[in-house]
Amino acid sequence: MLSWRMGTDSASISDAVHVELVKTLHSSLVPFVLMGVSLTIASGVITWHTGDAVTGGLGVLGVSVTMLRMLGVLSFRRRMAGEQPLTKDEILRLRRPCAIATLSVSLVLGLLAARSLQLGDPTCSTLAFSFGFGFGASLIARLALLPQLAVAALCVLGLPAITVALMQQDLPHLGLALVMIIFIVTGFELLRLSYRSSIGQIHLKEQYERLSRMDPMTGVHNRSALASDLPALIADRSRPMVAIYAIDLDHFKAANDRFGHPVGDALLKQVASRLTSLLGSGGLVVRMGGDEFILVDTSLLSRDAARSLAQRIVDVVAAPYYIDGHDVVIGVSVGAALSEGQTSSADVLLSRADRALYQAKAARGGFVLADAQGREEAERPSSWHARASTDTLFLAASAA
Repeated sequence: MLSWRMGTDSASISDAVHVELVKTLHSSLVPFVLMGVSLTIASGVITWHTGDAVTGGLGVLGVSVTMLRMLGVLSFRRRMAGEQPLTKDEILRLRRPCAIATLSVSLVLGLLAARSLQLGDPTCSTLAFSFGFGFGASLIARLALLPQLAVAALCVLGLPAITVALMQQDLPHLGLALVMIIFIVTGFELLRLSYRSSIGQIHLKEQYERLSRMDPMTGVHNRSALASDLPALIADRSRPMVAIYAIDLDHFKAANDRFGHPVGDALLKQVASRLTSLLGSGGLVVRMGGDEFILVDTSLLSRDAARSLAQRIVDVVAAPYYIDGHDVVIGVSVGAALSEGQTSSADVLLSRADRALYQAKAARGGFVLADAQGREEAERPSSWHARASTDTLFLAASAA
């Protein structure tokens, strides 16, 4: 119901956005330090002025929750800066303790305001309510992307004081209750507007990010995606091997010149589709530009599996294409580099794959496989590739 009233489903927020939100909520100690100091001052002044032990107990409880929240922020920072930072799932699980802490502080402040009304001291009430309204405004500002939590916190913050005000059964307290109700309802509306605006901006940003990482012609990733994703794939120690295949289409320019750019563009799209079909459970297919591609596979478990995939790339990419009434056969050269659990950087592996590719091209196709020690082995071209590497350059015939 609440998600519908907000104008969109909360599931439309990706896990990546939630991760960034949790990081933001743990990014600074200043709000919690100020909260603890302010709560100490407010509860201390009221307790000293009235001698009320309940107010003192609420102050101690609120400060304790705030200190626990500060310890959580410090622990989060320490883990993120360590050798094994928190995973995405671990970060997402932190949403619950954040929610519990927020609701707990809201309840303490709500009870503090309600207690100040019961004590009947105008100065103490003004102090408690000023603190509560300020905290409510901060909820709206900080939790726009967590509207359910923000709404719950606003209700917990306001309902105790509203209840006590209505129980007084006089006009000033009735007016105070109505003002608080209006404040909460206004907060709901501000949350709704802020939520919809933030969601729109997030979706627009994600769309731009996807476009910036995508090759517009083939629909696979581009250089930007390779530069940002490959280091993380190599650094993931849960993967026994990362295999990088540098792929160059042989005689593509000749086919493109003979049949025209539309056929050449369609050929590149089909090559990208075939490479994507070969990709395992994790990895990337990247168009580097022109007729050059990179395939990164993280699902392989052995050198033999990497060699087998290299051969499949040669066989599949060099198989005939039928485009706009033309049968086109091109060749392919593949240079592969394996990390095999080593700590090689992305640049080193790409350079090794590129050198292997040049050797494959010098051998007129097929693949050359290099491992982490620089050892290389070459494979002769497949039957289709051998046909594409003859003096005719490529096989192309117009359909009758």
